Amino acid sequence: MFKKIAIFLFLMSLPGIAFSLEIYKKGDISLNAGWWGQMWFQSVSNMDTNSDGRFDDTLNDFLIRRSYFYLGGNVNEQLSFFTHLASDKLGMDEITNDSNNGLGSGIAVRDAWISYQLLGNDLIVQAGRMYVPFTRDYGTTSTKSLLITDLDWGQGGYRSTIFYPSRIGREDGVTLWGNVFADKLQYRFMVGDGEEDNTKNRDDKLRYAGRLSYDFFDPETDWFNAGTYLGKKHVLALGVGADSQNGLMLAGREQDYFAWTADLFYDQPISGGDGLTFSAAYTNIDHAVNGIAFTRLASGDCGYLLSLKAGYLFGHPLGLGQLQPFAHYQRIGVDEDNKKDTQVYGAGLNYYIKGPANKLSLEVTRVDQDEEIAKTNVQNETIVTVQFAAGF
Repeated sequence: MFKKIAIFLFLMSLPGIAFSLEIYKKGDISLNAGWWGQMWFQSVSNMDTNSDGRFDDTLNDFLIRRSYFYLGGNVNEQLSFFTHLASDKLGMDEITNDSNNGLGSGIAVRDAWISYQLLGNDLIVQAGRMYVPFTRDYGTTSTKSLLITDLDWGQGGYRSTIFYPSRIGREDGVTLWGNVFADKLQYRFMVGDGEEDNTKNRDDKLRYAGRLSYDFFDPETDWFNAGTYLGKKHVLALGVGADSQNGLMLAGREQDYFAWTADLFYDQPISGGDGLTFSAAYTNIDHAVNGIAFTRLASGDCGYLLSLKAGYLFGHPLGLGQLQPFAHYQRIGVDEDNKKDTQVYGAGLNYYIKGPANKLSLEVTRVDQDEEIAKTNVQNETIVTVQFAAGF
């Protein structure tokens, strides 16, 4: 135990040497590199760490939640590229290692694309591996600027899984996107490789995903948005998205996956440097590709996700940084009458040292089952997470 704590404390010191380096710059040509990471301690109740089927153990886990090395730059004013080399959940207990995707061990290419501005900011073609343009939570929002400690349950946050076809929330394909109507409306449409189907004598179907978002006040024109703007922008964004892939083998039979979402994001600067952030999202799922861990929603099921988040930034500094309490609520439902819902709710505190990416966080989250299922991981759980994130 002491050895594990010592290793974690050493890892916690690594963000202190996080860097951002301009490697080359000549005219329009540039090349930049940097690193960013999150170190976690997490305590989870009602786990089956002894594999005795009782689910009455407490799991105490030190891990590197994310470690991202990025490389990006411009060839000219129109042509650019970006790459993330990532390792996720390094050292996490109770995880199935997937080195090809950088989960648990190893390093993988998480994002890698080439972007070309055909009509300036109005029409951009982007090809490679990138976020799926579907939800705001895990379709446009950077994990370096989340309001709460992690992504939503059901989209890979905390200890959950992702319900849609996914390479850790990414897809290989081509996306057309841009900002029109005075940059108020952002559109994204992707044709992707989709879930691989290895069944004999079956066609491999493409995946189609798209998203529209309209900003009433300050526009959001970049590929990555923020989960909170820390009192720096006034944003009211309404978004809708859809995602589909036909002809998948789910729960032993061929089914068509389709999901749609509607979301709202609001960020309001307040006098004295304070800031209010609020978001809400509803996602409807027809035939989920993957089941969501610790819930009743399984592969092939239909259901829904409801998500609410709120945070308040105190602009007056406390020591070196600023405080931001936050809270969140989710409900994960299954359409089948015999499968009960799961609620996930929690509250926490961010302490920002420098910008949204450099912070300390503490959160307590409750996974609350409408009905617990004996000898399965569908149990009521309490999750305590301590996070140190830093980078450039």
